[in-house]
Amino acid sequence: MVPRYARPAMTAIWEPEARYRIWFEIEAHATEKLGELGVVPPSAAKALWDWWATNPAIDVAAIDAIEAVTKHDVIAFLDWVAKEVGPEARFMHQGMTSSDVLDTTLNVQLTQAADILIADIDALLDAIKRRAVEHKYTPTIGRSHGIHAEPTTFGLKLAQAYAEFDRCWARLVAARAEVATCAISGAVGTFANIDPAVEAHVAEKLGLSVEPVSTQVIPRDRHAMFFAVLGVIASSIERLATEVRHLQRTEVLEAEEYFSPGQKGSSAMPHKRNPVLTENLTGLARVVRSAVTPALENVALWHERDISHSSVERYIGPDATITLDFALARLTGVIDKLLVYPERMQKNLDRMGGLVHSQRVLLALTQAGLTRDDSYRLVQRNAMQVWQSDGQLSLLELLKADPEVSAVMSAQELEDKFNLDYHFKAVDTIFARVFGA
Repeated sequence: MVPRYARPAMTAIWEPEARYRIWFEIEAHATEKLGELGVVPPSAAKALWDWWATNPAIDVAAIDAIEAVTKHDVIAFLDWVAKEVGPEARFMHQGMTSSDVLDTTLNVQLTQAADILIADIDALLDAIKRRAVEHKYTPTIGRSHGIHAEPTTFGLKLAQAYAEFDRCWARLVAARAEVATCAISGAVGTFANIDPAVEAHVAEKLGLSVEPVSTQVIPRDRHAMFFAVLGVIASSIERLATEVRHLQRTEVLEAEEYFSPGQKGSSAMPHKRNPVLTENLTGLARVVRSAVTPALENVALWHERDISHSSVERYIGPDATITLDFALARLTGVIDKLLVYPERMQKNLDRMGGLVHSQRVLLALTQAGLTRDDSYRLVQRNAMQVWQSDGQLSLLELLKADPEVSAVMSAQELEDKFNLDYHFKAVDTIFARVFGA
């Protein structure tokens, strides 16, 4: 975790003290149920909860000191709690194994992280929708292969982004549900030394569902899916960030990141206004996606359990969620304050002499009786003259002067094919599909 790209609420989930507090709750809830079942004295859970009620500080340093000797983090924690609580603490962890604590805790942390990320996407969707409605009919050029294609609107560009992040939201909600499981099943997952009712009790208290079958560990396909979804969200962030970066290029300059008073773009060139936020987002997306492959590789553990996944998750759990949280918040800020230049969009639309209307003319010529091949040849012949003139010539005027074209289409009919509004007749339909009626 890099503090520069971290926000406090998400970072707090992964702090050692937060982890140990979840460990204690798991152990105390399990002991509570064991007391109800008569396996341990009910006084054991009472002693734990009475101690907890005093809101003790978790002495991370003391636990670390014990672990330096035991070389086992869960045992170190249990030893520390035993010293704090007293003799009743000996009934903790009855019939449990370390993975019961570690895996359930990780899933609690991932669900907490998912809740923050879901709220992040909600905020981003709100910002995108507001700007999409604002520019619903703002004409701009659509590009394919980076080349002028046909007119669209800036609102439609943003509507596409909204729909994409709406899908991301749904995927994340599903991934949260999939990873929100609890395993308190003991060694190799057979419940030999602990009743399944304990697992059900702990799951209910922590807001999780029981893992149908664990093998001492919760199956890592769940986690692989979770991190894969984070990777997809990161890619969607990069897609929108890349669009802004392209639109901010000097030769395009149809939109740009907000440039605050006093901000400086370059140590050498005072004129620079660089897309630093969206470039940063592109890099952060790479970091989040780097967690996906290790998460997939964690699925193939040996037999009922090994710990090859453990070191991986200690990295990717905090790093991927903290980074994605920061990235989503940053992207929301970019969209919220994005500077949009409709006049420049119109200028760019017009700069290629009407080439953006070539398909309408092509279709009209076929409807006027020419073959598609002949229609394409006539339009392309004139369009290439405009292209080579760098937009100084007019496609409409060249077509009017072309005898083969004028033989089948009048000047007025040609002019009708250069109506910009024609391209926007389905904007309302698309918006209704994306945002609802």
